[in-house]
Amino acid sequence: MFSGCATAIITPMLKDGAVDEEGLRELVRFQEESGIRVLVPCGSTGESATLDHDEHLKVIGIVIDEAKRSKIVAGTGSNSTKEAIHLTKGAKDLGADGALSVTPYYNRPTQAGIVKHFQAIDAAVDIPTIVYNIPSRTGSNITAATMLQLAELPSIVGVKEASGDINQIATIVSKAPKDFCVLSGDDAMTLPAMAMGGKGVISVASNIVPGTMLALVKAMLDGDIKEARRINDGLLPLLSVLFIETNPIPVKTAVRLMGKPAGPFRLPLCEMSPEHLNALKAVLSDKKLI
Repeated sequence: MFSGCATAIITPMLKDGAVDEEGLRELVRFQEESGIRVLVPCGSTGESATLDHDEHLKVIGIVIDEAKRSKIVAGTGSNSTKEAIHLTKGAKDLGADGALSVTPYYNRPTQAGIVKHFQAIDAAVDIPTIVYNIPSRTGSNITAATMLQLAELPSIVGVKEASGDINQIATIVSKAPKDFCVLSGDDAMTLPAMAMGGKGVISVASNIVPGTMLALVKAMLDGDIKEARRINDGLLPLLSVLFIETNPIPVKTAVRLMGKPAGPFRLPLCEMSPEHLNALKAVLSDKKLI
């Protein structure tokens, strides 16, 4: 159902820390004008962990209202199953096309607990859902066996895989139902994940280089590995510097340096160190983005 290049869009904020509604609308327009057709608000890149529930649903609603050509896959995950159901119901009521639901974080549930969590969401809300597996943030990995079990649930249509384990990705791709969509959750893993049969990426980098990320994904979907490698090689310095500090600090800083709405971070995220900021500026300048 969802394939290609989706943008995990940042949440711009005003100087007082409030959500910048007009800035967010501008970013949505920029993405659509650049060819992006799937937007993912309120993911890790959108600082969802610092948004209260009203703000969370407000951001989703703004993106849905402003988008004219894109599907909206709203981040609705939580470490509380009850809260995840609440946010997922809210996103559906607002008109989201799908939900992105992260593995419960901090709790570190067992594989059985992970299955029960997603079974509860599936039973409560009828909306296409992409499971988000990112062990580095959640503290627990969804194994391939567990993911294949989740793929049998009616609402689970795909996985955003950010485990970094290519063997796990390959196993899921090879054994999941044919209509199950495996997406890379890491820009740098887009090419290898798609080479294994993945259908695209939910991208951080496409906040600033949507056209380039679209071209990379298109080349892979077209089977043009040579062109995909050329694009990927050119992206490597940018992809490296965008994760020199915790996401979304570098990418939100890059958006700001490009003159687009971004604004400050919410604590505990903070401004980049001078050393890393200089490294980011150097790459952005080299790529003629600033």
